[in-house]
Amino acid sequence: MDFLRPNSKLDPQMHYKSLELWSLIFLLAVGHLSAINLARAGDWPGWRGPSRNGIVAEESGWDGTRWLNSKSDWTAQVGDGASSPIVFGGKVYTLGHQDGQNLVSCLSSETGQIHWRQIYKTPPYGRNAMGDEGIYSGPSSTPEFDPDTRLLYTLSADGDLHAWDSNSQGKEVWRRNLYDDYQMPQRAKVGRSGRRDYGYTSAPLVYREWLLVEVGGPTGTIVAFDKRTGQEAWKSEANSVAGHTGAMAFINVENVPCVACMNFDGLLVTRLDEPHAGKTVATYPWITDFANNIAGPAVRDGHVLITSEYNHRSMCKLKITLQGAIKVWESPVSSKACTPVIHDGKVYLAWSNVRSVDWESGIVDWEGPRIGDAGSCIITRDQKLIVWGDQGTLLLADISANHRDRYVELARLENLAANDVWPHHAVAQQRLFCRDRKGTLICFSLKPSSRQP
Repeated sequence: MDFLRPNSKLDPQMHYKSLELWSLIFLLAVGHLSAINLARAGDWPGWRGPSRNGIVAEESGWDGTRWLNSKSDWTAQVGDGASSPIVFGGKVYTLGHQDGQNLVSCLSSETGQIHWRQIYKTPPYGRNAMGDEGIYSGPSSTPEFDPDTRLLYTLSADGDLHAWDSNSQGKEVWRRNLYDDYQMPQRAKVGRSGRRDYGYTSAPLVYREWLLVEVGGPTGTIVAFDKRTGQEAWKSEANSVAGHTGAMAFINVENVPCVACMNFDGLLVTRLDEPHAGKTVATYPWITDFANNIAGPAVRDGHVLITSEYNHRSMCKLKITLQGAIKVWESPVSSKACTPVIHDGKVYLAWSNVRSVDWESGIVDWEGPRIGDAGSCIITRDQKLIVWGDQGTLLLADISANHRDRYVELARLENLAANDVWPHHAVAQQRLFCRDRKGTLICFSLKPSSRQP
């Protein structure tokens, strides 16, 4: 099982009460055992949430007439960057850049108070950076929290990979620099487009005793490190340059645990089972102008969905087998930065406009309001779609069975930021966490009881 899908024969609300159990089953299927043992309901420990799919086992906070207070519960400044917040055990962890240094911050999820902060010197861009410096700066990689060791992993644009002990005020446990160790070259120019290189952008990913990182050096696209020591465990036989993407995604391929990533050359699916770890299962060419394959791979039922704008301007569904990748369909609808969310036979994305696409055919079901270049989506247990996009716009839409054929907006808040909201948002512990690229972190309560009259 790569993705949770409610049984259409069951009452949706009753089924969603068991979502947390099914999320555990999902993780068991891919062998992500260490996170299960100690992870708790309501946490958001890494990229796209507890099941890595943009779906959360929490309510949206919609009470039938109102959604959020117009004023946030708290705000904090955490430094420049497109890195998304993560949440575990009542703490919010962020990575940002300020005054020539990266800031690793641990804040209270309830109040925004800083519990601890670690600082290290690093440039705002990768050492081979080229292009678009006016619309981004600082880290783009989202941190990863390991419930087993309580270590927090961060990756800077310039390749600084760190493990921090969350139980000891963020004390550094180990570190290494990926550019120094693996010599990833500057990304090549694509066709007639301008050359782009944003440094390291993809989030690290814990799997059992390994930390998986899209390194992209000549010796391997994906490298697995011992999560406790930082020592190299293995590297993939594929050696494409790393992509400009949000993160990798777990996928089960014929009962074999694998990981999918979007590198410079396109999709790569690699085995995670020993002794075959690092072996290539499938590749699919998908080179994008400006090297911008920013939206990460979305996974469900042995299939991978990839999408980008620019020369592709499309979304492609691929069936993955141990013999390779087979194209199921390609549709002329795309996402530039938002990794799509697949849910109950539909694909939801927020780029240019909010859209719903049929999972089986690739046909657009409906198109909602404009949202700009920046955007991300989360689906909640009560079948609501929360969209964070543009320059600080929050939308709440109803995607329950009765409204699936059209866009039904329940609420919106606008002008919550003064710049692009590249970081994807997070929902955890009955709170909504939103960040913009200049480092303003905003928290809203999702508890209906917190509404002001």
